[in-house]
Amino acid sequence: MSVRDRLGSVFKTREEFDLTSGGIARPLFYLSLPIVVTNLLQTAYNLTDTFWLGQYSTNALAAISFAFPMVFLLIALGMGLSVAGSVLVAQHTGADEQRQADYAASQTVVFSVVAALLIGSGGYLVVGDFLALLGASPAVLPLATSYMRVISLGLVFMFGFWIFVALMRGYGDTVTPMLVMFGSVAVNIVLDPFLIFGWGPFPRLGVAGAAYATIFARMLAMVVGLSILFHGSHGLQIRLGQMAPDLSYLRKMLRIGVPASVEVTGRALSVNLLLIIVGLFPTTVVAGYGIGVRVFSVIFLPAIAVARGVETMTGQNIGSDERDRVAATNGFAARAMFLILGAAGIVVWLSARPVVAVFTTNPAVIDVGATFLRYVAPTFGFIGVIRAYTGGFRGAGKTLTAAVISVLMLGVIRLPVAWIASRPFGAEGIWLSFAVSNVTGAVIAFLWFRRGTWREADLTDERQHVDSAQSAVND
Repeated sequence: MSVRDRLGSVFKTREEFDLTSGGIARPLFYLSLPIVVTNLLQTAYNLTDTFWLGQYSTNALAAISFAFPMVFLLIALGMGLSVAGSVLVAQHTGADEQRQADYAASQTVVFSVVAALLIGSGGYLVVGDFLALLGASPAVLPLATSYMRVISLGLVFMFGFWIFVALMRGYGDTVTPMLVMFGSVAVNIVLDPFLIFGWGPFPRLGVAGAAYATIFARMLAMVVGLSILFHGSHGLQIRLGQMAPDLSYLRKMLRIGVPASVEVTGRALSVNLLLIIVGLFPTTVVAGYGIGVRVFSVIFLPAIAVARGVETMTGQNIGSDERDRVAATNGFAARAMFLILGAAGIVVWLSARPVVAVFTTNPAVIDVGATFLRYVAPTFGFIGVIRAYTGGFRGAGKTLTAAVISVLMLGVIRLPVAWIASRPFGAEGIWLSFAVSNVTGAVIAFLWFRRGTWREADLTDERQHVDSAQSAVND
């Protein structure tokens, strides 16, 4: 069997599985596995930066510990539009409404580009003050600022690629974005050390070099992704004639997207506000916290991927009026993620020090990072439960519910516990807040889903406006 045949047996295309009938485990697996790989490749961006900058200096490592949460925050502010586009495409696809799905994709692209330009410009202007507010030290602040200014100017390229990923996922194609991401990551990995250390003909840019490498790689990925969507060779197609801004459609997208942005922004703000508390401690604690967060980004990849798969399956099954299948999908995903991430937590707890040592040789940073992981690892399974159910709420269009769960978990539980517990217990009080909020959040998500309010959702009942708008477009 050739390599191509082996890959084909693992990564199934949209035409090879049905999301709205038959079993649940197989289609969810085939839908989610490429998302795991895509997210793993995305994490490779961050881990590559963390590795090379860790070799560059401890201050550089601390700088990206401050910068990464702000990157997350900027992306989160506009992420709601991609969620809205993905959910609309999924529900129209499930209802067998290809024209409406294409229109939703076209409108999502144009409004997301505008949002990226506005957010990136605003981020460039305030990045220095924002990082100072987070508590970056005088030695770290200029490094983190230089990184974030480059990222802010190139934010449209990062948005552009993730919009492509979200729209194709809503349609049920997760393999194509995975392949595009692979090429993008390869470019970033090659460029990183050359631009950071000034190898060969390249200038020595330090922290800013990592940002330039990321933006260049994302620009290439965006160009490839949008070319695929314009061509329509993978089912979903965007057209220039459908991209004239439709403000009434924007209002519909905002009803879905704003709560989704609140959810993701709440997560980003939580990480940033936690940095204010972490920043009260020595730089070694900040660096250890940054490494711990990067490790989480790898461990939680299956949960994030399955949540996205549940979001798509929920959306398509709502569109096809298969609500009992939605309930079965969410329950299966929650149980599977609890077991898988619970096992991963045991492994991380046992190997915490060697894992942290991959990113730094500083013994003090290794101690902090290992302690952080040992506090949080036993609750990894509960993160899987939260992700599964909030993915189901988003797919049903109940993005406000997912946002409320996120705010309760992070803003009402994690932050206050971190602030209060850090007084008597030091940094370990912050690590304790992660464990407490993870368990409580899972209980809240489970009980809320059992209420069944998501069964009332259907975004495909507003067809007349899209049909009239499409009638003016020459396909």
